[in-house]
Amino acid sequence: MSRLIVISNRVPSPRAGRSAAAGGLATALHAALSSYNGIWFGWSGEVTDNSHELRSKVHDGVTYATMDIGQADFEEYYNGFANRTLWPLFHYRIDLAQYERAFDQRYYSVNQFFARKVFPLIRQGDLVWVHDYHLIPCAEQLRLLGVRNRIGFFLHIPWPAREILVTLPKHRQLVRALFAYDVVGFQTRNDLQAFHDYVINETGGEVAPDGTVHCFGRSIVAEAFPIGIDVKGFASLPRQPVARRHARRIKASTLGRRVILGVDRLDYSKGLDRRFLAYERLLETHPEHRGKVLLLQIAATSRGDVDEYRQIRAELDALAGRINGRFAEYDQAPLRYINRSYSHMALAALYRAADVAFITPLRDGMNLVAKEYVACQSHHNPGVLILSRFAGAARELTAALIANPYDQDDMVEVLQRALEMPLEERRERWKALMKSLRKNDVIAWRDSFVKALTRCPQTGNAEVVRPRLDDRVTGSSG
Repeated sequence: MSRLIVISNRVPSPRAGRSAAAGGLATALHAALSSYNGIWFGWSGEVTDNSHELRSKVHDGVTYATMDIGQADFEEYYNGFANRTLWPLFHYRIDLAQYERAFDQRYYSVNQFFARKVFPLIRQGDLVWVHDYHLIPCAEQLRLLGVRNRIGFFLHIPWPAREILVTLPKHRQLVRALFAYDVVGFQTRNDLQAFHDYVINETGGEVAPDGTVHCFGRSIVAEAFPIGIDVKGFASLPRQPVARRHARRIKASTLGRRVILGVDRLDYSKGLDRRFLAYERLLETHPEHRGKVLLLQIAATSRGDVDEYRQIRAELDALAGRINGRFAEYDQAPLRYINRSYSHMALAALYRAADVAFITPLRDGMNLVAKEYVACQSHHNPGVLILSRFAGAARELTAALIANPYDQDDMVEVLQRALEMPLEERRERWKALMKSLRKNDVIAWRDSFVKALTRCPQTGNAEVVRPRLDDRVTGSSG
């Protein structure tokens, strides 16, 4: 039986893989790796220039193989090209994308480093599955080392429109790297169509009726594989004793008010400033809600050492202060804004307690918070999901209230509708949402991708011949 080797920028703790509380993605991939006697390979999360040796730990039948990266790699590959160039570009923020040659060079050299480190672990017949925008060139580097195995790639964030992507210097080189894979997966049909548009109109490539994409003298299978969650696992969390204790605390702290909940990473792609402004406008135009609703926004800080993220935090601090200054009473504030992360047990309790989930990113690959919220609702008295039309999840969760985060009036109207929605309509919408979640859960996502990779024809990508690695690409990790 073939083994499965997962390659990702970061590798979760081995203990995290077994619990839904650690996240549905880690759980699903751990289960697949356990079934395939597999390996999860990637960065340890540690930054050191002293040692890049590979460390491995076997847990529940899965080998977790990690290595550190150097300080220059962290600054130029991770904080640089991955998160200051590709992340804003793929989220349609050309104005925030930074293009620096050092970032570009380090990105490719670290991918070369990843390939060299994982290469000795790969056996004939293994399936290799690479994840996300940090590692787009990984398969290309593995092919240069002589790897002929089937290799798949899944992009967890949006794929940008052609007009956006071509603003990236060497965009053709990045797309060409994808053609070293056998299967390339996107979150939505929209992302897939954007990829097709680039291939056809920028490179003169072709898309066959069966989904095969021909370009750069190679052929790959490209499909949409919308990622899901562990529905049963999340649905069970609110009933756990720890979650019940959190629920009692939440109930005591909300003072009988209806809760509008937002849970996001602190990121400009999440549209938090527009969300705050829409809530302020709701309190202005619908005074009947004053003192009766609470916006609870959890925004865990990430990449706090990057200037753009410090600026976002300062802007949101100011907005929250202004809103509370305008509408607070001596015994309550209308907005509670928190910059920290919580366990899935605590989040499950918050999901269950929230009357409305206000999930309005400006651009999102999928948004699993929306799905987690739905799964954690009580079928007796479910809350209402408000979802941005620009979240990938909006293509599946059509029974949610769909909002345009660029239109403040629309956001206010949708909020008002959610707060006024009768119980019967809430139940019907929740049933439809749960049906979609169960159909497209994380196991279905995992199995459909692995099945596509297993069944794809040997396209000849593995026959890329190269006598040795391109030594012109250098970096501290090399």
